[in-house]
Amino acid sequence: MSNTRFATAIHIMTILAKNPQAFLTSDWLAGSINVNPVIVRKELINLKKSGLVESRQGKDGGVRIGKDAENINVAEIYEAIKNSEVLGKKNLNPNPLCSVGKDINENLNQLFSETDDLVFQFLKDKKLSDFTNQFD
Repeated sequence: MSNTRFATAIHIMTILAKNPQAFLTSDWLAGSINVNPVIVRKELINLKKSGLVESRQGKDGGVRIGKDAENINVAEIYEAIKNSEVLGKKNLNPNPLCSVGKDINENLNQLFSETDDLVFQFLKDKKLSDFTNQFD
């Protein structure tokens, strides 16, 4: 995943964990991350689908953390926003006449899968609360 989606999502979750009772707007969150609020809203959709945040509409609307940060592991955040393997994407159209090209993606599948599993297991042992406590 060679983009900033995970960094954005964990930034959002860290802010929400530090303010667990507050409903914060996507504009406010975007100001902290220094990105367009649309980017924050896109990640909030995924975080909400995963039950990590809850929202309310209206004048006092916004989002807040969906459960105690002690009960969220960082792998849950990663899973909520993950859209590709850690190592990136495979080549779409390798040359089928090449001795390597014809089988490269098949052989990469296992490597990519094993790498993703290692990252997920590593993040599963990290609690959001531990990450958040670094900012006190």
